Amino acid sequence: MQNNKDSNEAEAHQVRKLEITDKSKGFMELLQQLTVCHPVSDEEFQNRFEELKSCGDDHVICVIEDAMSSKIIATGSVFIEKKFIRGCGKVGHIEDIVVDSSARGLQLGKKVVCFLVDHARSNGCYKIKWKTS
Repeated sequence: MQNNKDSNEAEAHQVRKLEITDKSKGFMELLQQLTVCHPVSDEEFQNRFEELKSCGDDHVICVIEDAMSSKIIATGSVFIEKKFIRGCGKVGHIEDIVVDSSARGLQLGKKVVCFLVDHARSNGCYKIKWKTS
């Protein structure tokens, strides 16, 4: 049985899909902890957001927003590749997993990966791949 602290922590760290307002919640700054990220204007962010949204379930970015600070503290993405092999099967590619340095050790990366794996499986992927650095 979970205690109240574990339950409150789980509620404070829910995984969800990226929203347009997440740029103002530190999404781009979080990505800078993973790799080089050049500045992106609000217009550029909105255009890329809409482009990815038009891909539907084939390209999903998820985030964890800290309920206390309203800051994005974890993220990851999955791209679903459509193939001719295995009866026109699909493969999920998980990328860009990063957890804010202040939130590491809370198993948030694991929550993000599980969300993305579940998404890929629910969309018929026979295999899910990701690289670790």
